[in-house]
Amino acid sequence: MADLHIEEFYKDVAIALVQLYGAFPRRVNLFVEDIAGPDEPDEFGLHSKRHMACFGALLWLEEEGLLRYVDTIRQEALDQAVLSQTAFVRLSAPAPSALARALGGQRDVEADALPSSVQEDLSTYIHLIRTALRSGHSGRISQVIQATFFADTSE
Repeated sequence: MADLHIEEFYKDVAIALVQLYGAFPRRVNLFVEDIAGPDEPDEFGLHSKRHMACFGALLWLEEEGLLRYVDTIRQEALDQAVLSQTAFVRLSAPAPSALARALGGQRDVEADALPSSVQEDLSTYIHLIRTALRSGHSGRISQVIQATFFADTSE
């Protein structure tokens, strides 16, 4: 089992990518509270560790070239965020069918009965991320995010 903060990182990344993909190519404000949930700063105005971890995950996505933004809105949000070309292409790409099966996707027989355009949409990384988020299963979310961005794609 992964450390809790790593599972939260994968979930934060997944939610942020789904939000940005859904708005693409528009620039949107990406609010930490929409991803990690409400946060009440302490008596000194400092955010919780959870809030700051989510904010850090968003900044990390930019540092790794997966999104761009104009500015930060304090430690509350990224202003005018948009997916990078690299992230958009990767999220739109078909995932290996073995990954879809491992994540509990549709059985091959059911998928074969669908029109090819629908089959293509259901085979993308973004679809697998959305499905994993809907499941609420942290292991599936972690697995699909790892496969989407961290697996060796040179094969």
